[in-house]
Amino acid sequence: MASGKLSPRQKMINLMYLIFIAMLAMQMSKEVLSAFGYMNEKLTENNITTSANNAATLNNLETKAQEQPEKYASLYATAKKVDELSKTFNDYLAVKKEFFLAKVEDPTNYEAMDNANIGTEYFFEGDGVTKEGQGFLDHINNYKNEIVKLIGENNPLIQNINKRFDTSPQDTEDGKEPWLMNRYEGFPLVSYVTNFTSMQSDIKTTQSEIYGTLLGGQLESDVSMSNYKTILIPEKSAFFQGENFKGKIVLGRYDASLKPEKVVVNGIEIKEIKDGGAELNFPAGAVGERVIKGKFVFMENGKPVEIEINSSYAVIPKPNSAVISADKMNVVYRGVPNPMTISIPGIPDNLVNANGVGLKRATGSGKYIMTPSTGKEVKISVTGKMPDGQTVSTSQNFRIKDIPSPSGSIRKQMGYVKMPKSSLEKSTVSAILPDFDFDLVLNTSGFTVKVPGQGAVVVKGNRMDAQAKKAIAKAKRGDVVTIFDIKSSLAGNTAYKIKKASAVSIEIQ
Repeated sequence: MASGKLSPRQKMINLMYLIFIAMLAMQMSKEVLSAFGYMNEKLTENNITTSANNAATLNNLETKAQEQPEKYASLYATAKKVDELSKTFNDYLAVKKEFFLAKVEDPTNYEAMDNANIGTEYFFEGDGVTKEGQGFLDHINNYKNEIVKLIGENNPLIQNINKRFDTSPQDTEDGKEPWLMNRYEGFPLVSYVTNFTSMQSDIKTTQSEIYGTLLGGQLESDVSMSNYKTILIPEKSAFFQGENFKGKIVLGRYDASLKPEKVVVNGIEIKEIKDGGAELNFPAGAVGERVIKGKFVFMENGKPVEIEINSSYAVIPKPNSAVISADKMNVVYRGVPNPMTISIPGIPDNLVNANGVGLKRATGSGKYIMTPSTGKEVKISVTGKMPDGQTVSTSQNFRIKDIPSPSGSIRKQMGYVKMPKSSLEKSTVSAILPDFDFDLVLNTSGFTVKVPGQGAVVVKGNRMDAQAKKAIAKAKRGDVVTIFDIKSSLAGNTAYKIKKASAVSIEIQ
């Protein structure tokens, strides 16, 4: 038993232990010692599983902290500190287990681990405890206190943690007895090993509970280890605005170990099976509703059992640009072909029909040309047939505007121009549409020239004639020659009447 000077009480306890051990040796020592050993094995197996789950949870939380630091960074920091404290204490216990197991030749021979002196002499000295015994108590209390400080004294887990790592004096028939003495003094060696493993289990349980409490329902939904999931089964894969959503929500359980004999989808055998499911990877297909048919084949009692696959999905046009419209700018211009793009999301182009006065289809998906004629407004109506056979209709009014008045120009210059009269005589008069949305060509058919002190000269075509040149020749330096009443026509559509262009003033240099 314990070495050193013993109190009368301790001598009595030691004597009782000797009698107890002798009784065990005579009657049931083998069964008791083996029971301790088997319990240690079971706890060790459970600790391995719990450690793996805790590590997976911590890794998932780390990923969440990287993706959403505002939400998870502080929670991960706390969980990481819990992991560090737990690892330190767990490693300490592992070292102590190795120390005691080294005292026997075969650590799996539990019946030989009946020596009560090894543990007692290691932890106790007289009526007190050794340095190692006090160190053991300090590790327990330090772990408990640091965990409590970390998660807060108001945490609902505190009561269980305090109870789990309680080292306060224990009640006995003779009164209060120190916890270490009550739990370890005089016990066989195998009980020390089992108690250390049990305490390691308490550490891992504490970790698991803290992780769950820290994140609450969020962690349960984000990093749950459960195989049960909610599965939404809609009546169809796409719904349009105004429809009622129809479907159901069920609880489903997947089995990663379930291996089908064969999976066939749309006539093709799927070879890629992962976590019990067939991995699909094929072109989505054309716009519209697409069907997936096939079967899972399993072997049951030596016979193939087929489970039908019958589902569908919708393919909608891939967006390649934003749709931006100015509410006040729904305008088409008279006299020119106005290009338009008309489509209905989720409906293929061949099932979309657009109508309007002057509207014709053009080359390309959803491409049209609008050439308005008379009136101030044109209405475009669009209908489309949805995958379920229903028809959707919409319409839009567009204002019809004339081509704006062009600006007169001389040598491609507008407004007020300076040049020598010799240059003016050789210049071409034209009409242009600056900043107009359409790139139109206007052909000048005539204009009028007015030189100060001279009569106005009417010219046909786009260049000065002999009479105009004669008038310009009489102009003096500083005189301002005006070209006005500029007439033009639209190239390719001479029937459309272009408004007269604005005048051009030329200062003679």
